[in-house]
Amino acid sequence: MTALPEEIRGAIARGEHALWWGRPRQGVFLRGSDVFTIPFSLLWCGFAIFWEAGVTTSGNAPGFFALWGIPFVAIGLYMVIGRFFAEALQRSKTYYALTSDRVLIVSGVFSRTIKSLSLNTLSDVTLTEGRSGKGSIAFGPQSPFGSVFGGTSSWPGTQQQSPRFDSIDDAKAVYEQIRSAQRAPH
Repeated sequence: MTALPEEIRGAIARGEHALWWGRPRQGVFLRGSDVFTIPFSLLWCGFAIFWEAGVTTSGNAPGFFALWGIPFVAIGLYMVIGRFFAEALQRSKTYYALTSDRVLIVSGVFSRTIKSLSLNTLSDVTLTEGRSGKGSIAFGPQSPFGSVFGGTSSWPGTQQQSPRFDSIDDAKAVYEQIRSAQRAPH
């Protein structure tokens, strides 16, 4: 393991030591949930652009109609393209750590947020692993729709279903380390 990043070092308390740290997969990539979201976003954006083009080229539509369509086109463009880059930016600012006492998630694009979950009170720990060994570890109860929609936060106004180490390398080994740390005497 390489040197502990400052983002994690600053969040660790005295007497606590890091057992593992990592980051989510970086860059733009597709998720399983995109099977549903890409067709929907293409339909939304296509209709919004069709509406806006029709209103602006007709010449006899009120100006309000042209203004009305602009937010729908903007939302459509975000859903088709922008959400991938927004999520990649969020992941580029995210760090995960397992310490002797807790699970830490440090993130935030405009301001830093530290999510801390005590190992003593952590009850639901769910591993979702792909064939490559990459996977996610969710902490807390899972929504029945979490696996369908991927628990992503790339849609405006939505958040992950529960805190998670998302898209990490060697997820099963990290999961086992968490379980081991929970059993260790504190």
